[in-house]
This record gives sequence, C-alpha cells and structure tokens, in this order.
Amino acid sequence: MVVSKEVKPHIALLPSPGMGHITPLFEFAKRLVTNHGIPVSFLVITADASAAQTQLFQSPDIPAGICIVNIPPVDMSNVINENTLVLSRGCLTVQESLKPLRSILVEVKPKVLIVDLFTSQAIEVARELSISVYSFYTASAGLLAFSLYLPTLDREVEGEYVDLLEPIKVPGTRPQRIEDLLDQVRNRKIDEYKWFLFHMSRLALVDGILENSWEDLEPLSLKAVREHEYYKTVQAPPVYPIGPLIKPDEFITDKDARIFTWLDNQPADSVLFVAFGSGGTLTSEQLTELAWGLEMSEQRFILVARNPSDASASAAFFNVGGDQNDPSTYLPEGFAERTQGVGLIVHSWVPQAAILGHSSSGAFLSHCGWNSSLESLSHGVPILAWPLYAEQRMNATLLEEGVGVAVKPVVQPGKKVVGREEIERVVRLIMEGEEGKVMRRRAKQLKEKADTALSCGGSSYNSVCQVVGIWKSLV
Repeated sequence: MVVSKEVKPHIALLPSPGMGHITPLFEFAKRLVTNHGIPVSFLVITADASAAQTQLFQSPDIPAGICIVNIPPVDMSNVINENTLVLSRGCLTVQESLKPLRSILVEVKPKVLIVDLFTSQAIEVARELSISVYSFYTASAGLLAFSLYLPTLDREVEGEYVDLLEPIKVPGTRPQRIEDLLDQVRNRKIDEYKWFLFHMSRLALVDGILENSWEDLEPLSLKAVREHEYYKTVQAPPVYPIGPLIKPDEFITDKDARIFTWLDNQPADSVLFVAFGSGGTLTSEQLTELAWGLEMSEQRFILVARNPSDASASAAFFNVGGDQNDPSTYLPEGFAERTQGVGLIVHSWVPQAAILGHSSSGAFLSHCGWNSSLESLSHGVPILAWPLYAEQRMNATLLEEGVGVAVKPVVQPGKKVVGREEIERVVRLIMEGEEGKVMRRRAKQLKEKADTALSCGGSSYNSVCQVVGIWKSLV
C-alpha cells in the first residue's frame, strides 16, 4: 500500500522595514516551519537595513525550512531626505523596493503571500499571479478596529480629528480619546496620514488578518472585529488572533554577559529595566530628568542609554543596533559613579526578552511599542508606560486602564518633560508600592494566560491551525 505524502503549501512573508515589523513576522515564519512543517520564503527589503536586521538574517539559528530572499537595495536619495517622516520613509522605501516583486514571486512560487501593515502594494501583484494574500497586523487589536473604521471616519469627518470635542466612537470597542490618537492621523494634510489611510483602506482586500494579540488581552476589540455589524458591513476579512508572537530569549553574547552576571546578584523583582525600543529617543532635557529621577528613586535599574535627539522621538528607527555612543557625554555629570552598584548603564542594543525574562526584573519603563508590550506581559513584568510616537499612547492607555498592568507618569501643566520628582514617584510606586504589587500580580496572571493561548489546544494555537488548514486546502 502506497501512503501519499502530504503536500505542504509554500508561504512567503513580506515585512516592511523596521525591526518592529520584521521581528514578529520572522517569529511567525519560524513557528510555521517548526510547528507545522510549512516551507517559508522570507522576503527582506534590504534598502535602509539596520545593523540589527543584518545581524538577524546572518544568524546560524535560522531553521532549515526558511529561505531568506533579499530584495536588492535601491537608491532612495532622490525619493527621501532628512525631513521625510518615519512612515513616509518606510512606505516610499517599500514602493521603490517592490518593483522586482513579480519576478521574485514567479521564481519563489508561493501559494500564500503574507504582507504587513505597510507592504500592501504587493496585493495586486499577488492577485495577478493567483496567490492568496493575508495581512499580518503587527499592532494591537484595538488599533486594528480603529484602522478598519478609518476609511469611514475619513469620509464622514471634516477637518482634523484632533479638533473633535468628543472621543471617537470606534464600533464595538472603547471610545478612542483624541489625546491618544496615533501620530499618523493627527494631521490629515501631510503624507503620513495619506500613507496610513492608503494602507488601512486595503485591509479589506486580503483573505484574512493575522493579529498579534490574544483573547485574554483584548477580548472586547477581538469580539468587535469578528462580530460587530459594522465590520461585516465593510466586509472586513476574518481575523485570526495568533499572539503573543515575540522574540524568544536570545543567545547571550560575551558583550552582554556582564548584564546577566549583574542581574544574577540582584533580588527577585527588584530591577527596573529602562529601554525605549528599537527606535525611541528622548530629548536632552528629558533624558537628564530621567537620569535624576532614577537616581533619586534609589531603586535598582538597567538603563539602555541612547544618544538624545531634540528633533524626533523616533530618530533611531532606521539605525537599530548601529549607533555608537558615549553615555558620559549626555548623562548628568557623575551619574554613573553615583549609581554604581545600584544601576547598570548599557549601550543601545541589548537582549531585551532575556532581560525581561530574568527573575530579578520587576518592572519595565517602556515606550509601549506593541512588541515591547507583548514581551513584557509574556514575562509577567508590569510596565511604567512612557509612550513616544506612533500608536504608543493608545497602547499605554490600554495597558493602564484596560488591563491594569501599567502606570503613566504625569507631565505637569506648562512643562514639556516629565520632571525628576514625578519619575521618582512612579518608579517607587511600581517597584515597591502596593499598586505596583497589584500590577505585578496581574502581569504574571497574563503571562500564564499567554502561555496557555500559545500551547497546544490554546486559542492562539488553534487560530494558527485553522489558517494553516485553509492554506493546505490551496495545494
């Protein structure tokens, strides 16, 4: 008797530039290979590649079933300049880089192409080649609901959203506060808004949306996008919550070993980890206040130091892992010496997931990027929420008010920065106060629920199995 061998569908993934997009899609690719035996081609836009991106794809640990396909770099000098904002820069880079996409897909021959939020220009090319298209939504389900509602909002609202007097009533979810609106919709006259609207309008064109969240974290938003009448009316695709997909604990290099040696000598839940993600930067004044606040709090900390920027809160977005800096030139004089033993100052790129997973880590002062938020919750660590750009204010509000695992510092009226006294207050609150202990318990409960969601039979595991079943039917 001849037993027929199951034919597996070939899947291609196409993330937009930036580690915040590449990392979760790459983790999904690895799970498709290791858990489901699905062969994957990972298409990499190499223009504007950061040092961290280059390092990731040169790793010897990439599973054998993943083929890295580098899309040749393009000359962007006539398309972008130093004043081009982050989203526009990324979208223009994608637009120019995808010109050879048809020939790449013809050669790779995938049954399914998975795009992300900002590579939707690939949809038409895939359709012409009879390739099924899915979107990997790298942000929260709350922002997904807002994004699916945005085309309607754009038609019905005149003027600027920031001038509205009432919160925006997103169908089926919590009203969206005007002050929390993501940067890309705060000025409808500029290219950032036009690009965001363009890509979010195209979510309805895909066959399904893979959402990097899970049922226990965002039950209201996930229920809304799947069941509310509005999303059925606009023919929103099926939504599959498959998260939290985060980077696993990385290999610890000799350079990073001192961090973990130091952590090993600290009490459990006693260290505040301070980092602002792959692209976040503070102004000189704010970084000074932060350093003083940390020192005044007398709490243990790890500070990921990065050159300040008075021009942009996302100044490091396209230079992850590549900036060379000397913290002594921008931190308060004598700060390192005065906090020696209590604090540890490290440079730019660190194994964040591994630090958050260490038993000594008690809280995370974070910019609240979605990947960083998921990493923190997946390790049971509460968050001192410090949003900087993009949709991070929305994430911070969700974590503080919707989930109860975060606290936000308050900027005093008339001030542009969070003062050192306020920083001292919230650091003490989350590290040693009763409120901090409650948040820590909630975060640890969410960790357990995240582990359950991803394990065999869990909600996110079942979502992946469901969509893989659909893909297998295409062969």
